[in-house]
Amino acid sequence: MQLWEIFIIGVGLSMDAFAIAICRGLKNGTLNFNDAVITALFFGGFQALMPAIGYLIGDTFAKYITSFDHWVAFILLALIGVNMIKEAFEKDEKSEKISSGIVNLLMLSVATSIDALAVGITFALGSVDIVPAIAVIGCTTFIISFLGVGLGSILGCKFKRGAEITGGLILIIMGLKILIEHLFFQ
Repeated sequence: MQLWEIFIIGVGLSMDAFAIAICRGLKNGTLNFNDAVITALFFGGFQALMPAIGYLIGDTFAKYITSFDHWVAFILLALIGVNMIKEAFEKDEKSEKISSGIVNLLMLSVATSIDALAVGITFALGSVDIVPAIAVIGCTTFIISFLGVGLGSILGCKFKRGAEITGGLILIIMGLKILIEHLFFQ
Protein backbone atom coordinates (compact mmCIF):
# COMPACT_ATOMS: atom_id res chain seq x y z
CA MET A 1 0.00 0.00 0.00
CA GLN A 2 1.33 3.38 -1.02
CA LEU A 3 1.79 6.26 1.42
CA TRP A 4 -0.85 8.35 -0.36
CA GLU A 5 -3.35 5.52 0.11
CA ILE A 6 -2.61 5.43 3.84
CA PHE A 7 -3.06 9.20 3.93
CA ILE A 8 -6.49 8.85 2.25
CA ILE A 9 -7.46 6.18 4.80
CA GLY A 10 -6.22 8.49 7.55
CA VAL A 11 -8.44 11.27 6.25
CA GLY A 12 -11.41 8.89 6.18
CA LEU A 13 -10.72 7.67 9.69
CA SER A 14 -10.32 11.19 11.03
CA MET A 15 -13.76 12.38 9.95
CA ASP A 16 -15.46 11.27 13.19
CA ALA A 17 -12.80 13.09 15.18
CA PHE A 18 -13.15 16.10 12.88
CA ALA A 19 -16.91 16.22 13.46
CA ILE A 20 -16.46 16.06 17.24
CA ALA A 21 -13.66 18.65 17.08
CA ILE A 22 -15.94 21.04 15.19
CA CYS A 23 -18.54 20.71 17.93
CA ARG A 24 -15.90 21.24 20.62
CA GLY A 25 -14.94 24.47 18.86
CA LEU A 26 -18.57 25.49 18.73
CA LYS A 27 -18.90 24.86 22.46
CA ASN A 28 -15.92 27.11 23.13
CA GLY A 29 -17.41 29.88 21.01
CA THR A 30 -13.98 31.37 20.37
CA LEU A 31 -10.79 29.70 19.27
CA ASN A 32 -9.03 28.25 22.30
CA PHE A 33 -5.53 27.23 21.17
CA ASN A 34 -4.86 25.00 24.20
CA ASP A 35 -8.14 23.11 23.75
CA ALA A 36 -7.42 22.70 20.04
CA VAL A 37 -3.97 21.21 20.77
CA ILE A 38 -5.25 18.91 23.55
CA THR A 39 -8.16 17.73 21.41
CA ALA A 40 -5.85 17.09 18.45
CA LEU A 41 -3.34 15.21 20.65
CA PHE A 42 -6.02 12.92 22.05
CA PHE A 43 -7.67 12.20 18.71
CA GLY A 44 -4.40 11.88 16.79
CA GLY A 45 -2.83 9.73 19.51
CA PHE A 46 -5.70 7.28 19.63
CA GLN A 47 -6.01 7.17 15.84
CA ALA A 48 -2.34 6.09 15.80
CA LEU A 49 -2.60 3.68 18.74
CA MET A 50 -5.64 1.72 17.58
CA PRO A 51 -4.27 0.62 14.17
CA ALA A 52 -1.11 -0.54 15.96
CA ILE A 53 -3.22 -2.71 18.27
CA GLY A 54 -5.28 -3.94 15.32
CA TYR A 55 -2.10 -4.72 13.42
CA LEU A 56 -0.86 -6.90 16.27
CA ILE A 57 -4.17 -8.75 16.36
CA GLY A 58 -4.27 -9.15 12.57
CA ASP A 59 -0.64 -10.23 12.36
CA THR A 60 -1.37 -13.03 14.81
CA PHE A 61 -4.13 -14.44 12.61
CA ALA A 62 -2.89 -13.43 9.14
CA LYS A 63 -1.43 -16.83 8.28
CA TYR A 64 -4.84 -18.42 8.74
CA ILE A 65 -6.72 -16.13 6.38
CA THR A 66 -4.27 -15.12 3.63
CA SER A 67 -6.34 -16.80 0.91
CA PHE A 68 -9.31 -14.51 1.56
CA ASP A 69 -7.67 -11.53 3.32
CA HIS A 70 -8.73 -9.13 0.55
CA TRP A 71 -12.36 -9.99 1.27
CA VAL A 72 -11.80 -9.43 5.00
CA ALA A 73 -10.21 -6.03 4.31
CA PHE A 74 -13.02 -5.05 1.95
CA ILE A 75 -15.77 -6.18 4.32
CA LEU A 76 -14.22 -4.44 7.34
CA LEU A 77 -13.64 -1.16 5.51
CA ALA A 78 -17.08 -1.29 3.86
CA LEU A 79 -18.83 -2.03 7.16
CA ILE A 80 -16.97 0.78 8.90
CA GLY A 81 -17.82 3.16 6.06
CA VAL A 82 -21.49 2.17 5.91
CA ASN A 83 -21.72 2.47 9.70
CA MET A 84 -20.21 5.98 9.59
CA ILE A 85 -22.74 7.02 6.95
CA LYS A 86 -25.61 5.43 8.87
CA GLU A 87 -24.58 7.17 12.10
CA ALA A 88 -24.42 10.50 10.29
CA PHE A 89 -28.15 10.23 9.63
CA GLU A 90 -29.11 8.77 13.02
CA LYS A 91 -27.49 11.31 15.32
CA ASP A 92 -29.50 14.21 16.60
CA GLU A 93 -26.89 16.96 16.61
CA LYS A 94 -28.83 19.05 19.11
CA SER A 95 -28.94 16.29 21.71
CA GLU A 96 -25.23 15.47 21.57
CA LYS A 97 -23.22 16.87 24.41
CA ILE A 98 -19.58 17.64 23.73
CA SER A 99 -17.99 18.03 27.12
CA SER A 100 -14.57 19.56 27.45
CA GLY A 101 -13.45 17.38 30.37
CA ILE A 102 -10.41 15.13 29.97
CA VAL A 103 -12.37 11.98 30.86
CA ASN A 104 -14.99 12.80 28.26
CA LEU A 105 -12.27 13.62 25.72
CA LEU A 106 -10.66 10.25 26.46
CA MET A 107 -13.96 8.45 25.87
CA LEU A 108 -14.57 10.39 22.66
CA SER A 109 -11.04 9.58 21.48
CA VAL A 110 -11.57 5.86 22.03
CA ALA A 111 -15.03 5.96 20.43
CA THR A 112 -13.82 7.77 17.32
CA SER A 113 -10.83 5.47 16.89
CA ILE A 114 -12.48 2.05 17.16
CA ASP A 115 -12.70 2.00 13.36
CA ALA A 116 -8.93 2.44 13.23
CA LEU A 117 -8.53 -0.83 15.15
CA ALA A 118 -10.25 -2.71 12.33
CA VAL A 119 -8.15 -0.85 9.75
CA GLY A 120 -5.03 -1.98 11.63
CA ILE A 121 -6.18 -5.57 11.15
CA THR A 122 -6.48 -4.95 7.41
CA PHE A 123 -2.98 -3.46 7.43
CA ALA A 124 -1.61 -6.69 8.90
CA LEU A 125 -3.41 -8.72 6.26
CA GLY A 126 -2.02 -6.48 3.52
CA SER A 127 1.52 -6.51 4.93
CA VAL A 128 1.55 -2.73 5.37
CA ASP A 129 4.59 -1.26 7.14
CA ILE A 130 2.80 -0.24 10.34
CA VAL A 131 5.18 2.42 11.70
CA PRO A 132 4.84 4.89 8.80
CA ALA A 133 1.14 4.02 8.55
CA ILE A 134 0.35 4.93 12.16
CA ALA A 135 2.53 8.04 11.91
CA VAL A 136 0.61 9.24 8.85
CA ILE A 137 -2.78 8.42 10.37
CA GLY A 138 -1.92 10.01 13.73
CA CYS A 139 -0.48 13.18 12.17
CA THR A 140 -3.36 13.48 9.70
CA THR A 141 -5.92 13.17 12.48
CA PHE A 142 -3.99 15.62 14.66
CA ILE A 143 -4.01 18.28 11.94
CA ILE A 144 -7.62 17.67 10.92
CA SER A 145 -8.82 17.70 14.55
CA PHE A 146 -6.88 20.88 15.30
CA LEU A 147 -8.43 22.54 12.26
CA GLY A 148 -11.83 21.16 13.29
CA VAL A 149 -11.75 22.94 16.65
CA GLY A 150 -10.85 26.18 14.89
CA LEU A 151 -13.48 25.69 12.22
CA GLY A 152 -16.08 24.84 14.85
CA SER A 153 -15.39 28.05 16.70
CA ILE A 154 -16.20 29.87 13.46
CA LEU A 155 -18.88 27.78 11.73
CA GLY A 156 -20.43 25.42 14.24
CA CYS A 157 -21.80 21.90 13.76
CA LYS A 158 -23.46 22.37 10.36
CA PHE A 159 -20.79 20.33 8.48
CA LYS A 160 -20.67 17.42 10.92
CA ARG A 161 -22.97 15.12 8.95
CA GLY A 162 -21.16 15.83 5.67
CA ALA A 163 -17.78 15.07 7.26
CA GLU A 164 -19.00 11.71 8.55
CA ILE A 165 -20.57 10.77 5.20
CA THR A 166 -17.37 11.74 3.35
CA GLY A 167 -15.27 9.66 5.75
CA GLY A 168 -17.54 6.65 5.27
CA LEU A 169 -17.41 6.94 1.48
CA ILE A 170 -13.61 7.19 1.53
CA LEU A 171 -13.32 3.98 3.55
CA ILE A 172 -15.75 2.11 1.28
CA ILE A 173 -13.84 3.24 -1.82
CA MET A 174 -10.49 2.16 -0.32
CA GLY A 175 -12.00 -1.24 0.55
CA LEU A 176 -13.23 -1.62 -3.04
CA LYS A 177 -9.81 -0.63 -4.33
CA ILE A 178 -8.13 -3.34 -2.23
CA LEU A 179 -10.64 -5.96 -3.41
CA ILE A 180 -10.42 -5.00 -7.10
CA GLU A 181 -6.62 -4.90 -7.07
CA HIS A 182 -6.41 -8.33 -5.48
CA LEU A 183 -9.05 -9.98 -7.66
CA PHE A 184 -8.04 -8.53 -11.02
CA PHE A 185 -4.44 -7.32 -10.87
CA GLN A 186 -2.48 -9.93 -8.90
